[in-house]
Amino acid sequence: MATYHQISNTIWNIANHLRGGWKAHEYQDVILPLTVLKRLDAVLEPTKQKTLERYNELHGKVNNLNILCRVTGYNFYNTSQFTFKNLLEDPTHIARNLEKYIDGFSPNVKEIFEKFEFYRQLERLHGSNILYLILQEFDKIDLHPERVPNHIIGLAFEDLIRRFAEQSNETAGEHYTPRDVVRLMAALIFTGEEKELSKPGKVITIYDPACGTGGMLSIGSDYVKENINSEIKAHLFGQELNPVTFAICKADILLQNEGKDPEGIKGGEKENDKASTLSNDQHADKKFDYIISNPPYGVEWKKDKEVVEHEAERGLAGRFGAGLPRISDGQFLFIQHAISKFRPKTDGGSNAAIITNGSPLFTGDAGGGESEIRRWILKNNLLEAIVAMPEQLFFNTGIATYIWIFSNRKDAERKGKIQLVDARKIRTQLRRNLGAKRYEISEENAKEILKLYSEFKENERCKIFPNTEFAYREITIQRPLRLKFEITDESLTRLKEHKDFMNDRPSKKSGEKGEAENKAWRKLRVAIYEILETMRGKKYVSRSEFLKKLEVEAKKQEIKIPKKTLKTIWQEIGERDEDAEICYDEDGKLEPDKELKDFERVLWGQDIHDYFEREVKPYAPDAWIDETVHDAKDGKIGIVGYEIPFTRYFYEYKPLRPLEKISAEIKTLENEITGMLTDL
Repeated sequence: MATYHQISNTIWNIANHLRGGWKAHEYQDVILPLTVLKRLDAVLEPTKQKTLERYNELHGKVNNLNILCRVTGYNFYNTSQFTFKNLLEDPTHIARNLEKYIDGFSPNVKEIFEKFEFYRQLERLHGSNILYLILQEFDKIDLHPERVPNHIIGLAFEDLIRRFAEQSNETAGEHYTPRDVVRLMAALIFTGEEKELSKPGKVITIYDPACGTGGMLSIGSDYVKENINSEIKAHLFGQELNPVTFAICKADILLQNEGKDPEGIKGGEKENDKASTLSNDQHADKKFDYIISNPPYGVEWKKDKEVVEHEAERGLAGRFGAGLPRISDGQFLFIQHAISKFRPKTDGGSNAAIITNGSPLFTGDAGGGESEIRRWILKNNLLEAIVAMPEQLFFNTGIATYIWIFSNRKDAERKGKIQLVDARKIRTQLRRNLGAKRYEISEENAKEILKLYSEFKENERCKIFPNTEFAYREITIQRPLRLKFEITDESLTRLKEHKDFMNDRPSKKSGEKGEAENKAWRKLRVAIYEILETMRGKKYVSRSEFLKKLEVEAKKQEIKIPKKTLKTIWQEIGERDEDAEICYDEDGKLEPDKELKDFERVLWGQDIHDYFEREVKPYAPDAWIDETVHDAKDGKIGIVGYEIPFTRYFYEYKPLRPLEKISAEIKTLENEITGMLTDL
């Protein structure tokens, strides 16, 4: 049996024939659809003659030819006289015959080649006179399922996509997740479900809202069959934006002769506008038993903004009622979308495994979109566990990733709690790097991680907390404004350069009346400068005293300075000084200094006033809690926030080396350098 490396290497070498006529990033447009075609041809070959005989019997008698699927044993068929092999018997008409061959497939397969836009490539291949050569090379490869199982061809496809993506500087990780990671995710999502899944005649649904090449769906289905119930029926559903990976995914489902319906896989196009799952949910009327997904990391959702915001206005009646994350990262939108696909608990409930980068753990301030989404998830007891994965697991990035396990049917011991599993060091190094991927999750690694998760016991790699552990109340701390005033060249320059003093005042009046107003303002401005000049040489540590002096001098010149202008004067002339008097507003209340405003996070359950007296007051005696800042949902002082600082709980302190040891090493190095210089 050939390995996926052998298959992908062979196919990769065929791509070299395209050199010169195609750019490197275009190779996949030819190679991937022909690989799919060769696989389909190998699958249908044993029943080809019987299919043609049955087709001739039915021709002109029935409109729906799906009855031919009974002959092929798969959810597709081909009614043309051609096979991959006999296409080569007529080199002169090979392009025309290949087109007829593809047109002979059932509609679900023709859709795949439409997504590949293969007919356009077919014209180029024929015009370049290399179509026959390419097909001849492909004909040498045996891709029959008996020799190349589905998981092997799936790995080969993904390896080819990775290589093509690297050639064109695209992001391979947008298309698929390494299968060792997917197997772990499947194991996590189905662990604890064994009793229910083992029931005779059990039928389940598995869904991936960003399904790529379908690896998560097929591996999830295979995991249940291989480890829990070989007779289970798994119906697969997914949606994929990229037309190439959509085509591969649908082909993969078609090739599984277990009654799986490929119609559950939907493309993301909407009226020629590529709309993602977020703005064009093609499974809007469905709920699912299991959801497993790797949504794109750090990808903006600007193109979906209008639809998403409109749906968010519906609150929890829509998918995004918990909140909207920043426009630059849609991961939390996919998480909310996945949870919206949960069956009601009364209908059995659902589980989900979703892998993200570190951003959803902690980004966003209290009261902001991300924090509010975490708040909703935790308060509704939907998060069961988070597993921190090793770095350098993916083909295109070495970033840290986390598997989130969600459920609305948590076991009694897990209710109100969240389990954190630190699996960052549970990994196996690859003998050969695959892009950025240096490590894999071996079978033994997966067993170790599953044990940590399923035992649900605290140890150095597993922590268990109540949901409220991740909540805090952010209180606003104010300090009074203290200003000193001194007329200097610098302070006068600041005032003169202020926009209100540099320009004429805008007037609603026109003509002579408008000019008269500006003339009066210019006269007032000159008078203000003259008054300030008379105040040189004295330092005022009280704003009220400074303004009183300004008022007295203005009366002497028989002018009245408007309140807005007075405010501009003291704001530009004044400078902060801790020894100055406190400023009070017109109502006699302390006026806060905007630049000294600060925020304190008070852990959930702590009294904010006790915290303030203990942690703030000793260091800022004049500070106070701004009690006008309330949380929108509970109405209490301060804003409620949620974050999950994962690494903090597993931080290991490493003491610094003794100074004596460091000093000795420095002296040794100095001696070595001295010796080297002497030799020179």
